Amino acid sequence: IFYLVVVKKLFIIKYMKALWLVSFRPIGKSKINDFFQSIFLDSIISLDFDVTFSLTQFDEENVKEFIEKKKIKNHYTNVPKSELPEGKKYSNHLMLKNALHQFIENDYQYLICSSADVIVPNNIFKIMSKINKSEFCALIYPNIHITNGVVKNNYWPHYGIDLIAFKITKETALKFKELTKNYKQYDWGIIENFYISVSEALKLERINLFKHSNTIKFDNDFSAFNENRDYQKISWKENQRYFLDFLKENKLNNLYAYGSYYYLLYKILRLQDLNLNLILSYLIFYPYNIFKKIIKIILFKK
Repeated sequence: IFYLVVVKKLFIIKYMKALWLVSFRPIGKSKINDFFQSIFLDSIISLDFDVTFSLTQFDEENVKEFIEKKKIKNHYTNVPKSELPEGKKYSNHLMLKNALHQFIENDYQYLICSSADVIVPNNIFKIMSKINKSEFCALIYPNIHITNGVVKNNYWPHYGIDLIAFKITKETALKFKELTKNYKQYDWGIIENFYISVSEALKLERINLFKHSNTIKFDNDFSAFNENRDYQKISWKENQRYFLDFLKENKLNNLYAYGSYYYLLYKILRLQDLNLNLILSYLIFYPYNIFKKIIKIILFKK
C-alpha cells in the first residue's frame, strides 16, 4: 500500500505544471544585469519541472531575442509604454492580469511570482510537493545577498521577498482575478506587500521555505536605468496610494501599506518554519531597525 501511495504521488508531481510570472529588463544595456537575468533563467531551466513563463514586457529592447535563444516555453505579451501613464516604465498589475488569464485558460497548479535577479533553489518544487495542503502561499525569506561577488551571511534580514509561489485551483485563481481587478501598480515598490495581503484575502496559509531552500539575490545595476533611491521612494509612495484603495476595498489591514516589513514579517511568521538562522533574522530585524529609527528621529529633531 505504501509503495502504491508513493508511486501515485510521484505520478501526480510529474504531471504538475507551473506558470512563472516575471518580466525582464532590457538586454544589452548592462552586462551585469544581462548576466544576472541569464543565471536566473538557467536556474529554472535546470529544474526537473514543467515550467512555462508568463512574460509581459513593456518595449524592453532585445528581450524577445533573449528568450528565443534560451528556448523556454512562454506566453509573451508586449504592452507599449505609450499605453502606460506618462513617465511610467512598467506595471506589475498588468503582468499579474495577464498571468491570471493564462493560468485560468490553461492547466497549471502553481503560479510563481519572482524578480529576475535571483538564483532559484533547485529543490523548490520537491519541498513544495511535500506540503500536505491542496492550496497555499509559499515564499522564501530572507534572501542570501551577493554584492560585488561576495556572499553575505544567510540570516541577515534584508528587505525583499523575491520569490512567492501560489499553489491554487482555477476556482481560487478566478477569485484572485476578481479581487484584484481594480488594483493598480506602476514601476517600483509594494509588490510583496500586495501578494502577502492577497494570500490573506484568499485565506491561504503562508509558508516560509527558508529552512529548506535559499534564494540567492543579486544587487542590480540600477545606474544603467536611472533608478536611484529617490526614484524608488517616489514610486513607492505613489503605489502606496493605489494599495490603500485595494486594502480598503477588500477589508484588509492598512498596516500592509504602513507597517512595511514590521507587519509583513509578523504575517508570514509560523513557529514550524523557524530554524536557528531564521530566528536570528527576526531577532536582528526588529531591535536593529527600531533602534535605527529611534536614532534617526533623535538626530532629525536636533
